[in-house]
Amino acid sequence: MREIVLDTETTGVEANGGDRIVEIGCVELLNHCPTGRSFHCYINPERPMSEGAFKVHGLSDAFLAPQPVFAAVADEFLGFVEGARLVIHNAAFDVGFLNMELKRVGRGPIEPSLVVDTLSMARRKHPGASNSLDALCTRYGIDNSRRTRHGALLDAEILAEVYIELIGGKQASLVLGAAEVGRSGLAGIAVERPQRQRPLAPRLDEAALLAHETFIRSLGKTQLWRGYLGIVEDA
Repeated sequence: MREIVLDTETTGVEANGGDRIVEIGCVELLNHCPTGRSFHCYINPERPMSEGAFKVHGLSDAFLAPQPVFAAVADEFLGFVEGARLVIHNAAFDVGFLNMELKRVGRGPIEPSLVVDTLSMARRKHPGASNSLDALCTRYGIDNSRRTRHGALLDAEILAEVYIELIGGKQASLVLGAAEVGRSGLAGIAVERPQRQRPLAPRLDEAALLAHETFIRSLGKTQLWRGYLGIVEDA
């Protein structure tokens, strides 16, 4: 199952009042594991930044002026999220802004059935508690020290970790000799398993392991599985 964890930053809080998106950050998950693929862009909102929003994310009018407008990035964004379920914290806010931007460029709205709201999930799981992203990081022991200000890509990366906790806890990373999964901060996730008193005999001999490595190498230098096997770039 392919999911995209998504966050936006905006010029204010009123999508229907003319506020616009200024940043989009997306992180891809496949079967709840990060793939290392992401989408990130800053956007010229074609309107001034509100003082309140600037205090939240620090994106100034001067910084955003040379950035592309939404129409210029719409196709790339839609191509990245196509066919995936969108995981968003307080989804009504982000989806409302995205749908307003999509409407401006003549594109259809995001299908509600494809959206997972982690704020609603957290409220069901922790009723009566604070369920902001920072509060959830504290509850689940997730390091958010990098989050001195809001940023769409960083918040999406942190939300991906929170989402995995909300759906049942840290998942086993498919690590075959490497301690890192992708680039999105969900690395080296360990899962405790009961230990056998007497280990099973290995089922793979050296010939099988060599055949597997040869097959992985044949897939090309950009394949994610090379990292799992610790294969360095061929000379």
